[in-house]
Amino acid sequence: MAAVTADQIKVELELFDIGFEDDSVLDKMLEQCLCHRLKGDEMVLEWVAFSTTKGVVKLSLDNLELFEHEVLNKKTKAKQVSKRDESYNRTRDINSIQDLIKAEEEEEDLLDAYSYSTPAKGSQKRALSTPEHPQSKRCARMTSPGLMLSPASFSPCATPSQKYSARVSRGEVVSSFGEAQEQSWGSSSRKGQGSPSVRTLLSGEDALTSSYKYMFQRLRDVRDVLTEKIEGLGEELRLHFNIEEFSPVSLPAQDQVTVLGQVCCDSNGKLNAQSVLLEAGQEHGGRQVRVDLADLPEYSLFPGQVVIMDGMNTAGHKFVPTKLYEGVPLPFYSPEVKEEPQNESRPVMVLTACGPYTPSDSLAYDPLLDLISAINKDHPDVCILMGPFVDSKHEQIEKFQITDSFETIFTKCVNSLIEGTRSIGCKLVFVPSQRDVHHHFIYPQPPFTLPDLSKEDAERVTLVPDPCTLVIEEVTFGLTSTDILFYMGAEEISCAAGSDRFSRIMKHMLTQRSYYPLYPPTEEINMDYEKFQMHGFMPVTPDVLIVPSELRYFIKDVIGCVCINPGRLTKGQVGGTYGRLLIQRRGADAEGKRRTPCLAGQVVKI
Repeated sequence: MAAVTADQIKVELELFDIGFEDDSVLDKMLEQCLCHRLKGDEMVLEWVAFSTTKGVVKLSLDNLELFEHEVLNKKTKAKQVSKRDESYNRTRDINSIQDLIKAEEEEEDLLDAYSYSTPAKGSQKRALSTPEHPQSKRCARMTSPGLMLSPASFSPCATPSQKYSARVSRGEVVSSFGEAQEQSWGSSSRKGQGSPSVRTLLSGEDALTSSYKYMFQRLRDVRDVLTEKIEGLGEELRLHFNIEEFSPVSLPAQDQVTVLGQVCCDSNGKLNAQSVLLEAGQEHGGRQVRVDLADLPEYSLFPGQVVIMDGMNTAGHKFVPTKLYEGVPLPFYSPEVKEEPQNESRPVMVLTACGPYTPSDSLAYDPLLDLISAINKDHPDVCILMGPFVDSKHEQIEKFQITDSFETIFTKCVNSLIEGTRSIGCKLVFVPSQRDVHHHFIYPQPPFTLPDLSKEDAERVTLVPDPCTLVIEEVTFGLTSTDILFYMGAEEISCAAGSDRFSRIMKHMLTQRSYYPLYPPTEEINMDYEKFQMHGFMPVTPDVLIVPSELRYFIKDVIGCVCINPGRLTKGQVGGTYGRLLIQRRGADAEGKRRTPCLAGQVVKI
C-alpha cells in the first residue's frame, strides 16, 4: 500500500466539503490510517458514513476517538478473524503444505521427547533408535524425483479429478487416416537422422510479434480490408472461371448477370434462407441486396463468404441466383528442389494436442502429465501444443482461486513439458489461444514470450502465433487454436450440399483462403483487421490443417489437404483426445498427380 500523507487526507476532506479545527485533526486521521492500514480516501469515506449515521457534524479529536472506537477497531478485528479463517480454509500450494507438515512433525518430535522421558505406565514405548537420515514418509513421498512434474509442483490445487482418474479406454484409437503399422508410432522415425527442421513460412519482417498495437483500428481501415478481400478473391475467381465482368448487385437487369459480393445477414440474428444479403465491394457500388435462394438447387453459405452468382435482379432490390460458383483453393507449397535424392528422407512423426490441460473440476494438471508420458512412449519428432494452458473459462481461474500468478502457472507448465521431454529430444511448438488468460486477447494473436529459456532449450522450442503456417521437413501445417469449426458450424446454412458439415467447413476455409473467414466475427473474438490482412489469410494451401474444436474429433482428406481436429485433451471433467501424424514429403506419382505427404494419422484418447 502506498504511503498516506496528511495532504492526501486534506484533499479528500475538501472533496466532501468537510471542515476541521486544526492540523492536529489531520495528524490524528493520518495516525488512524497507518494503524488500521487504510488509504486516505477509504478513511474519509468511513468518516462520512459514520458522521451521517450518528448525526455527528463536527470533525474534532473527540469525535475521531469515538469514530475509532465504534468503527475502525471493529473493522480491524473482523479482518483478523477473516484472515485466520481463510488461512485454515484456503486452497494451499505445495510450499504451504510442506510447511504445515514440517510444523506438525516438529510438534510430534516435541511430544515424543516428553513421552520418552515420562512414559505412561503400561503404554507401548516407541523405538528410540535414530536413523541415519530421518525423514517423514509424507515428506519423502512429496519430495520424490517426480515432484517437478507432479500436479502439486505447478498447480494451485493438487486435488485430482475423480472422474478423470476413473476414465476408461486410455490410449484407444478413435479415428484413423491412411495405413500405418502400430510399431510406427512407438519409435522415433528419424533415429540417427538428426532433428527435423521446424520453421514458420512467414519469418523476419513478415512475422507477427507481440509488439504491435491493437485497439486502435478505424472503421475505414476495417472497410478497406473487407473490400480488398472481396475484390482480390473475386478477381482470382473471375480468371479461373473465365468471367468477363461483374455487374453491380443492385442494378436492375432483365437478363441474367454475374455478380460478386460477400454474404451477410439482414439482422444480428443467425443466418437463414430468408435473411441472406449480398454486399458488393466498393468497386461495384458497395450496396446490399436481398438474395432469394428458391431457384438455387444446391448451396452452402455463411456470413463473410465471398461468392460469385449468376441470376437476375429485375427490380433492383432482390437478386434471384440460379448458379453459385465455388471458390478455388491456393496451390500447395512447392519447396526448393534439393540436390540430395528424396528417397533418403524418412517419415517424421508429429504429435498435436490442444488444451485445456486440466479437468474442469480441478486445477491439477494430471492430463498434462499423461500427455508427457504418451510423448515419452511414442517418441514423436515434433509436438505441436496448443493453448489454452491457463484456461480463462476454468471456474477456479474465473474466481481467482489460485496462489500463483497466471504467468507463473504457465511458466511451470512449459518447463514441465521441456524437462519431461528432454530425454527424447523432440521439438516443441507452442501455439497460444484466445482462452489463455495471461496472454494478449486479440486475433491474430502474437506468440508466447519465454525470456528465461536456456540456449539449449531454445533450440528445441518454437513459439508461433495464432494462426500460422508452419513448415516441418518441407511439409506445411496450417494451425489455428481458435474454434473456427464451432463458430462457422453455428452460422452456416446449406441445402443439398451433403451431410458432412465438417468437410464443408474445411472446404470453405481452404477455398476462402482464410483461417477465419467468418464475418462479423463471434463476440468472443477481438479481431485486428490490419494484422488479419497480413497474417489471417493462408499463403498456400497447407498439406495438413489442424483445427482443434469442442466438436467431435475427425481426420479426413478435403480437396487434397489432410484436415484434423484432434479434440481437446480434456472434455469437462473427463479425458479427451490428441492426434498424431506420420508425414513425408513425396514426389508425384506415375501419372504426375500430387501425393499427400501425410502417410497416416490417428486421433487417440488420452
